[in-house]
Amino acid sequence: MENAKWIGMQLLRMAVLLAAVTVTVFVLLSLSPIDPLTTNVGQTALGSMSGEQVERLKEYWGVGTPAAARFLGWARDFLRGDMGISLLYRRPVAQVIGERFFNSVWLMIWAWLLSGFMGFGLGILAGRKRGGTADRLVTGYCLLTASTPAFWIAMVLLMIFAVWLKWLPIGLAVPIGTAADEVGLGDRIYHMILPALALSLTGISSVALHTREKLAAVMESDYVLFARARGESERSILVRHGLKNIALPAMTLQFASVSEIFGGSVLVEQVFSYPGLGQAAVTAGLGSDVPLLMGITVITAAVVFGGNTAANILYGLIDPRMRKGRKKG
Repeated sequence: MENAKWIGMQLLRMAVLLAAVTVTVFVLLSLSPIDPLTTNVGQTALGSMSGEQVERLKEYWGVGTPAAARFLGWARDFLRGDMGISLLYRRPVAQVIGERFFNSVWLMIWAWLLSGFMGFGLGILAGRKRGGTADRLVTGYCLLTASTPAFWIAMVLLMIFAVWLKWLPIGLAVPIGTAADEVGLGDRIYHMILPALALSLTGISSVALHTREKLAAVMESDYVLFARARGESERSILVRHGLKNIALPAMTLQFASVSEIFGGSVLVEQVFSYPGLGQAAVTAGLGSDVPLLMGITVITAAVVFGGNTAANILYGLIDPRMRKGRKKG
């Protein structure tokens, strides 16, 4: 009963944060200086239209309607399952997001798995012996990638493997001139390698450095010193004492890194012209497509908050002391 109540509080907290993000994004969009009519129709085309046509366009784009009325209308429809019609694509927002969501999730899952496994492995390699050669190399690599923008790494990989070596495609999620429903799994993986690699390289550092620090503390602890004195091998110490103590924190940090993966995917998708949610969000923002941008915001925020909430729930269920500590705080 106590666990169910605590999980319910975590889910309620997630819902409140999601609502706050939604309101914040809508307010920022309302304050944007971009004129949707001039941006999407053009000043020349507007000048050649009649006053009635211009008024119809203003009504279509919501120009002149109070922001509060527009938000309440959008929220009411959204709660009914209607995200509205994309002003740029002239299609339901749910349909546009559904097509782009698969590409983004496909990309981010692989990047998330790669960054997690590679970060955990590098953290173990560095933490086994603090100050050793492996530790210095891994730490240097992590600090370098942590301070490097994702779009720069993406462009370097693009230049090396797509332009110079010509091993991998330059961009897109499918071969040029091929319908999406005719593309096989092999082609999708082939076009996803570079974006997933660029996205995962930036997410390795946090997991690797955290794992390295935790493992180094374990390997220098008194009970590990006692285990060595008993003649226990380094491999046995690493498996029995090290991995047992670092696996849960690393897993929790990996769940919390969903937000970093989402944030980096926006830039990476732009570099590789990858048709995902990130690219659609940029297009919607530049074109003042409020329904599409709001739909993307809610979906991505729900996934990010879901990852953080899953990490909190997982940690709290495994270690109840974390829940007591948070209640006192």
